[in-house]
Amino acid sequence: MSDEDQVPVDRADDVPLVRSIDEPLLVEDVLLLLYQPSSGAIAGENVLYYVLGGAVVADLTLRGLTEVQEPGRLVRRVAARGDAPHDDILRPAWDYLAMKPRGVQTVIAAIGPELRGKVLGKLVDDGHLRRRRKKVLGFIPSEVLDLGSARRSELLARVRATLVDGTEPDARTAAITALLSASANLHQFVPEIPWTSSVIHRAKEIENGNWAAAAAGAAVTRATIAVITAALSASAAATAAGNS
Repeated sequence: MSDEDQVPVDRADDVPLVRSIDEPLLVEDVLLLLYQPSSGAIAGENVLYYVLGGAVVADLTLRGLTEVQEPGRLVRRVAARGDAPHDDILRPAWDYLAMKPRGVQTVIAAIGPELRGKVLGKLVDDGHLRRRRKKVLGFIPSEVLDLGSARRSELLARVRATLVDGTEPDARTAAITALLSASANLHQFVPEIPWTSSVIHRAKEIENGNWAAAAAGAAVTRATIAVITAALSASAAATAAGNS
C-alpha cells in the first residue's frame, strides 16, 4: 500500500495509525452488523440513532479529529480538532463539534437521527447490501434488504474472535464491539456469538477501554471510546426505560 492510499486514523503525539481509504466508515460497519440476514431487519431500531451517532463520534476519534475535554469531570465534553473531514457523513458531526465543545450525549442526539438513511444508502451503493422489491400478501409493494458482499461475515468474525477467542482487537474492532455492547445489541448475534457470562464480561471490558493497543496515543483513544460508549449505554438505558 502506498502513502497515497493511506490516511491517519489515530493521531498519537507523532506516530499516527493508518487505514485504507477504501475501508468503509465505522458507522457503515456497525449498521451492516446490525442488519439481520435471517429477517432482513435492522436490530435495535429503537436505539439505532444513538448507536450510529456514537459510531460517527468514535470514527472521528480514531482519525484524531476529536478530543475529550475535562477528563476529570463526570460530564465530559468532546471538541473537534484537526482539519474537517471531506466525507459527507462525518463532516456534519465535526462541524457541530467545531462550533463549541459539547457533551457526548448531546452530540449523539443531534447527529444520530439523520444517519440511518445516509448510511444505509452508502452500504447499498458500495454493494454490501442490496435492495429488492417484493409484494406482501401478493399485492402490497414492499422493499427488503439482502446481503451483497462478505463484509458482514468478516466483521462478525473479528468481533467473535475478540469476545469468544480472547483475541486482542485493533482499535477499530474494539470500537465496533464496544458500541454493540453499550447499545445492548450483542444478544442479536446468537448463535455466532454465544450469550454467555464470559462474553458479557469481555464486552464490558472493551466498553471500559480495557484492551491492548501498541500504537502511541492508544490510551487516549481507549479513554475517548469509553466515554462515548458510556454515554451511549446511558441513552439506550433511558430509551428502554421510557418504552417499558
